[in-house]
Amino acid sequence: MSDERLLLIVEDDAAFSKTLQRSFERRGYKVLAATSLGETETLLQSHSPQFAVVDLKLEGGASGLSCVQALHAHDPEMLIVVLTGFASIATAVEAIKLGACHYLAKPSNTDDIEAAFGRVAGDVETPLSQQTTSIKTLEWERIHQTLAETGFNISEAARRLGMHRRTLARKLEKRQIR
Repeated sequence: MSDERLLLIVEDDAAFSKTLQRSFERRGYKVLAATSLGETETLLQSHSPQFAVVDLKLEGGASGLSCVQALHAHDPEMLIVVLTGFASIATAVEAIKLGACHYLAKPSNTDDIEAAFGRVAGDVETPLSQQTTSIKTLEWERIHQTLAETGFNISEAARRLGMHRRTLARKLEKRQIR
């Protein structure tokens, strides 16, 4: 199999990772899987994938953004798609700055991810939304940005947001962060 179809999946949910892996293998990709930055760096010592799918939030609260940074440093031409169950403008901007070519909210399937690999350049025809952002969405984005800044430390994030830790924990339970 040609190395130009080598894909790295960085995902800590084993079932989801395996499903993605099988789906991409059926499409002719050779797939490697990692669950953390350490595993990713180990794989990069012996492989040079052309494509990567990185989950934004990894086990133990680790950020997939560090994986994006390491992948981009390894090969600036690598096409990296960030996949997340809790999308926010702040993390989308940071992912793109760090080298991702696209950012998708879950649920996304293999078709969505493969299409994202093909949409590296920006699209000036993307329709502008006429709907303003809701207060709930703005609140969630601010909470998520603060969580990312604190390494997903709930106590520190609550302190920075000026709210009680239990209040923040309840808000997070409603959103089911994964």
